Amino acid sequence: MALEAQKDALRRAVLTARASVSPEAWADEDRRRTEHLLALLNGGPPHTVALYASRPGEPSTTAAIDALHDAGWPLLLPVLRRHPDWARFDGWAHTTPSWGDIPEPTTPRLGAEGLATADLIVISCLAVGRDRSRLGTGGGWYDRALEHRRADAPVIALTREAEVYDTIPMESHDLIIDGYVTEAGSVLFND
Repeated sequence: MALEAQKDALRRAVLTARASVSPEAWADEDRRRTEHLLALLNGGPPHTVALYASRPGEPSTTAAIDALHDAGWPLLLPVLRRHPDWARFDGWAHTTPSWGDIPEPTTPRLGAEGLATADLIVISCLAVGRDRSRLGTGGGWYDRALEHRRADAPVIALTREAEVYDTIPMESHDLIIDGYVTEAGSVLFND
């Protein structure tokens, strides 16, 4: 089976499994994922964090965004267009629904290069591999966006513990991650 077909089959399996998770289980997992993500960031002065604004059916970032924003951490959120773009998060009142009803900031656009100001990047995924591989939704947005990050800015994926595999099929354009956070804890890879 070709790599793309393998990835598509895994995407369907993950989305089917996610659809069977009760709202109560999602809420509990999201609470625990947020705790682990915030613990990972704890212990230092505020740094700029780039992360996604979640939508239903994927690991939530809403509580993490609120906690980090309230603590004074500078945040960047994606502006979802064909070409990667970012903008500073200045509160939910300064967002508007975008593609897929995902909130995006209405603050000035920073361009793809804006990601270079991030000290940590939290990305969405459908699954991760213990070998640093990641399965996205198939659009390639993050693979294009991450080309503009600083080399020392770790890329952390949020996922469910059930979506952690030994490996994920990867193509030459797929970028690796530096760690992941699930409801069970966080894993940072050592180079």
